[in-house]
Amino acid sequence: MRAIPDAAQPRRGYSLPDAIVFALTAAGAVLMLLPFAWMVSTSLKSPAEVFAYPVIWIPRQPMWSNYAQAFGIAGFDRMFFNSVFIATASVTLNLLTSSLAGFAFARLRFRGRDILFALYLATLMIPGQVTLIPVFILIRALGWYDSYAALIAPSAVSVFSAFLLRQFFRSIPPDLDEAARIDGAGSLRIWWQIALPLARPALATVAVLSFLGSWNDFLWPLIVIHSRDLWTIPLGLSMFQGQYAVQWHLLMAGTTIAVLPVLLLYAVGQKWIVSATAVATRGNA
Repeated sequence: MRAIPDAAQPRRGYSLPDAIVFALTAAGAVLMLLPFAWMVSTSLKSPAEVFAYPVIWIPRQPMWSNYAQAFGIAGFDRMFFNSVFIATASVTLNLLTSSLAGFAFARLRFRGRDILFALYLATLMIPGQVTLIPVFILIRALGWYDSYAALIAPSAVSVFSAFLLRQFFRSIPPDLDEAARIDGAGSLRIWWQIALPLARPALATVAVLSFLGSWNDFLWPLIVIHSRDLWTIPLGLSMFQGQYAVQWHLLMAGTTIAVLPVLLLYAVGQKWIVSATAVATRGNA
């Protein structure tokens, strides 16, 4: 007796638990997207519509000029450039240092490797606020205060990124290393030509997380930057908040501009993040 083709088989309907899970997921998605919708809506409102009651979700006459005004006010375009430059430099250095450290901990054998790695991971338990003053004193002693170097150097090394890449490198078959060494390849060549191409999902994940950390950082630039020419977007957004009033329509327009690169980057690297996270949580440490 021939089997019934898949197209001819009756489709199984959704059960009640599936419907409940779907409804809860949809409700959670709406709650997550609601602040973003309010942000975009407010960015297109006039000052009179911001606090109108009942709430106006769709402006009667969208004020697209808010974006031009927010982008051009007080050198916001310069701040956008600073954020892009600092985030790009931080991502590049973070990928370099983290991939080298992760490769050494995963593929090289040396005395005290596991103990050193445990101590390396233990630094994740130290809050960033504890090291804030020592790092500031070091930056000032190096003469980097109020410079791009002060914003880039602290984020050039990441313990979590090294851990993530170390976990991914351990999932690569060691036979590839042995075959490369037989052909005369050294450790650096194996890292460059074998490990890095195979670790693209983990590298993309590190790049996205490093970019987000640098792009959204507010406290550190506030401490080490004095010149307005070096301000980043988070510092620039504070200009729209006065002592007695807040320009909410311009603040939301500037925030929308700041969020767009993050959304674009996450949309591009989403599949890599899921893949790398799955490898890192397999317990192959």
